[in-house]
Amino acid sequence: MEQVLARLRAAAEATRLRLLAICAECELTVSEITQIIGQSQPRVSRHLKLLCEAGLLVRFREGTWVFYRTPHSGPGADLVQPVLDLLPKDDETLALDRARLDQVKAEREKIATEYFRANAEDWDRIRSLHVDEAVVEKALLEAVGDLTGGRILDVGTGTGRILELLGRNAEEGVGVDMSREMLAVARARLQRADLSNCLVRQADMYQLPYPGGMFDVVTLHQVLHFAEKPEAALAEAARVLAPGGKLVIVDFAQHEQEELREEHAHRRLGFDDASINDWFRASGLEPGNVVSLPGKPLTVRIWMARPTSAQAADKVQRNSEKAAE
Repeated sequence: MEQVLARLRAAAEATRLRLLAICAECELTVSEITQIIGQSQPRVSRHLKLLCEAGLLVRFREGTWVFYRTPHSGPGADLVQPVLDLLPKDDETLALDRARLDQVKAEREKIATEYFRANAEDWDRIRSLHVDEAVVEKALLEAVGDLTGGRILDVGTGTGRILELLGRNAEEGVGVDMSREMLAVARARLQRADLSNCLVRQADMYQLPYPGGMFDVVTLHQVLHFAEKPEAALAEAARVLAPGGKLVIVDFAQHEQEELREEHAHRRLGFDDASINDWFRASGLEPGNVVSLPGKPLTVRIWMARPTSAQAADKVQRNSEKAAE
């Protein structure tokens, strides 16, 4: 009861209610929040600290930036939405906050558009070498299956397109990438698609900041060919996969397009089925079906795997022991 009262006390202040309302819309930096709220950064930071301590906001760092948003799960999440539902829809202050939030979103969209424009030629060149993206996405949706109520992790999320494609029916979607520029593009895409259940984080694919067994589906879409150690990236993806979950890799079959290595930093010129399946088994996964989508000259393949029965049982046992502690 004391925890509930502490959360209610943290929320029971006009500025903090405004902060909860805007941070429920999307992830925001302190500078963006001060721009929206119209208060000094020290004052805003103090309110943010109190809300984070109460579990009503989550805070995460991305390089030198710090983002805030309302939580998707946990006791704080259970309280935030009922509190926000009590706020009057016609409140003038909240309406002004929403208008300024729209300006922040528009600026993000502008930055993302400029980044796309600057890099479009390189991306179009690569896309022209393989089957149409719509065909790949249709096959990916079929491979992943029903995502209702599931949790998705997209490793190397890039523009956030895979989250946009898969996240609508999921309980929660998370995309990780090391590039802040690409994360900005992904955030703009997700807010444009109104996918408030999806978020992106800056993270290393070799050291994912999540506990084992957390996600029902993990995807690596056109990521492994950039990896110095693809087998290590795959093993880390397998670590966070839930018992009964599915790991899905979309990448190129082996090819001889050397210019992709020289001009676009591809570390690997595609992969053969045997290597991928060996890495699956070394990570405690059972290889599944392989979908092949031939192009000219590149063929896109979709590899799938699930935890073996032994690995799944081991994860359940570890989770039970951790809960008992």
